[in-house]
Amino acid sequence: MKPIRSIIHPTDFTATSMEAFFHALRIAVTLKARLSILHVAAAGDDRDWMAFPQVRNALARWGMMEEHEPTAAICEKLGIHVSKIELAPQSTIRAIMAFIGKHPPDLMVLSTEGRQGVARWLHGSIAERLARDAKAPTLFVQAKARGFVDSARGEMHLKRVLIPVDREPKPAAAIGAVMKFARTLAGLDVEERLLHIGNNPPQLERHDVPAPVAVRHGDVVNSIIEAATDWQPDLIGMPTAGHHGVMDALRGSTTERVLRQAPCPLLAVPVAA
Repeated sequence: MKPIRSIIHPTDFTATSMEAFFHALRIAVTLKARLSILHVAAAGDDRDWMAFPQVRNALARWGMMEEHEPTAAICEKLGIHVSKIELAPQSTIRAIMAFIGKHPPDLMVLSTEGRQGVARWLHGSIAERLARDAKAPTLFVQAKARGFVDSARGEMHLKRVLIPVDREPKPAAAIGAVMKFARTLAGLDVEERLLHIGNNPPQLERHDVPAPVAVRHGDVVNSIIEAATDWQPDLIGMPTAGHHGVMDALRGSTTERVLRQAPCPLLAVPVAA
């Protein structure tokens, strides 16, 4: 996984999308990355979307700058650049894909859950297409689940990462990418747990020694959710390879069901099968 220098966060600025915004902003601050906040305008909507979300309010609440400071202070003091980009009224998916085509991100942060605003158009096949076609790691942040960014204080609570694995797509690169992401954000003490659903777990090594892989049996999605409920990870990382492999996080109803039930954010990492 290459260094994250650019982050794209599509949003409709509703309350249900704010958790994803806080994660995108906090990650950008930590990694000194460029953050592009995308909004597709609705016909006849004359609200001042450029005033939301309140980036400076959040940074001031987190003790990183004063609320009265100019926007330029964000770059000067924190070393990041935040852009709010309003796209002309049109198909949301078409507009965002066109922007991604011109400005490929290193990370995309999406809000999921619910049936309104962003959550509605990210539901089902549209979310899969958007995440897959971006060809970049995608962090899904559920509006009602427990996130790893404290929206009130900006603190990062990222200590445990659950990574479901199978033989295909080959998991080694994805495991490294997920853990690099987590440890870059939160330090080397982040703990990983590898999970295989079935009878034939892959043989893996971490730091040149055999890596333990927890094994569960039964329905793939239910088993992942049960493991996450039992162990309480702060992040679930899943290797993806289009529509190949049982553990494909972006395969039809699997993604939808995992995202709907997951107790924490999910990072989907595209890898070669």
